Amino acid sequence: MNFKTIGLVIGREYNTRVRKKSFLILTFVVPILFAAMMVLPSLIMLNTKEKTKEVAVVDQSGIVMPFLENGQAANWYDYSSEDPEEMKGRLDELGKDILVVISPLDSVNSVSVSTYSTKPAGVDFAESLSGRVSDAVEDYRIKSYNIKGLDEILSNVKARIHVQEFTLGEDGKETISESGIFMIVSMVLGMLIYIFVAMFSGMVMGSVIEEKSSRVVEVLVSSVKSIDLMFGKIIGVALVALTQFALWIVLTFAIVGIGGAAFGPKLLQKMQGSNTMEQTAQMATMGTGFNIQDAVATMEDSGLKTILTTLGNIHWGQLIIAFLVYFVLGYLLYASLFAAVGSAVENESDSQQLQLPITIPLIIGFFIALMAMRNPYSQVVWWGSMIPFTSPIVMLARIPYGVPGWELILSIAILIATFALCAWASAKIYRAGILIFGKKSTWADLWKWLKQK
Repeated sequence: MNFKTIGLVIGREYNTRVRKKSFLILTFVVPILFAAMMVLPSLIMLNTKEKTKEVAVVDQSGIVMPFLENGQAANWYDYSSEDPEEMKGRLDELGKDILVVISPLDSVNSVSVSTYSTKPAGVDFAESLSGRVSDAVEDYRIKSYNIKGLDEILSNVKARIHVQEFTLGEDGKETISESGIFMIVSMVLGMLIYIFVAMFSGMVMGSVIEEKSSRVVEVLVSSVKSIDLMFGKIIGVALVALTQFALWIVLTFAIVGIGGAAFGPKLLQKMQGSNTMEQTAQMATMGTGFNIQDAVATMEDSGLKTILTTLGNIHWGQLIIAFLVYFVLGYLLYASLFAAVGSAVENESDSQQLQLPITIPLIIGFFIALMAMRNPYSQVVWWGSMIPFTSPIVMLARIPYGVPGWELILSIAILIATFALCAWASAKIYRAGILIFGKKSTWADLWKWLKQK
């Protein structure tokens, strides 16, 4: 390899990409999206004012109506003496949005509840109604035992004990370590490394395909070795990625800071005495595969001091360095593989079949990282943090919980060795495939190019 030539290719790739409109658009749009993901759920909770529902109630049990108190979400009206079937057709006439029909008490002192409305009542309404009816039934059952002070006894019996977690260091020093905080940090790191490695590796493949389809590569390889061209392109895109990543961090925190200064006081005022925090957390982490109620409960019980102490006990220096190391090495590994795939095709539609086996390990790594959030020391997670095709994602998800230094060194060493091997193989495929046109390549073709001397 000629490092001077690689340097020229890196400069060309870097300057070409940072001047593109797509680079400028992504640089400014992505921080806005990141900031929106962090701030928007809270702003929605702050500014959304749902119309108070007018609810007609036919309480055939005679025990529920006292528990249905008017509030901001709904006003309840007693129509227990009316016929439910007749009421269904009179909702508009009565100016009511929903009809709630509660059945008589059955043999086990329980009831069934049905709602009728021209529009779906919504999950929040159903959960609120279910809770109030459950309270009414429980109260009735307690009173049916005719034991003096039974409700007070049961109230005193109920307990919610918070487990305060401590980690013992080698010197015996105790440090607070709330698992809920580690879970959230682990989730964020796993998602970031997955998104960035997949996105920027795909950029390398797109660049290779673009130059091959436009025949620009024929001019380039006439003066530059194909291996120098491939590595120059990979490193050039890596520098673009790091530049864009740094700008994203700065702009995201700037936007969030401005938004927090503008809306923070109002949001905190509205959150007091409400479940806005839990609702916001549910919206922000929907579909991540863990119980957000447990994490939020951990936060609420432990208090702000415990949260900040736990965050302070995380080795952020090690975490940031590990993130950069695994991002760079993971990117180099997958970028070399994607470059080989890009050299074998002339358009992105033909690349789908070839890139599928490469993207599957990334997806598997992401799902193992989700497992790491709950059980970072399981065998599957451990092996996932060692296997080089999944370790960039899984190890980053493990680090907040604490990883022995020898495991980090071993994982990085295996990743470097695998990258060197894959880069060598990709260079051979790239050299043969970059000048082949008019043929839809298969994995058999890539294997044949790999065996060529």
